[in-house]
Amino acid sequence: MAWKEVENKTNGAQYLEKEFVFKDFISTWAFMNKVALLAEKFSHHPDWSNSYNKLTIRLSSHDAGNIITEKDRNLANLIDKLDH
Repeated sequence: MAWKEVENKTNGAQYLEKEFVFKDFISTWAFMNKVALLAEKFSHHPDWSNSYNKLTIRLSSHDAGNIITEKDRNLANLIDKLDH
């Protein structure tokens, strides 16, 4: 599944969103650790939600007014390159 561009109709905030599904919780958590290290390296941290084997990641540049920037697109591409 590709990253979706989403706009919040209420406040105009924009973000990239993607849902990942894994075989179990431990696999999900392992992937989240990889994403966390990557995000820290680039000082660009996602908003995310996890429920057992599902992980939803949202990327938005809060410092740019909650819009999608190249920083978000670059991190999304790097996340897609991680093993999952």
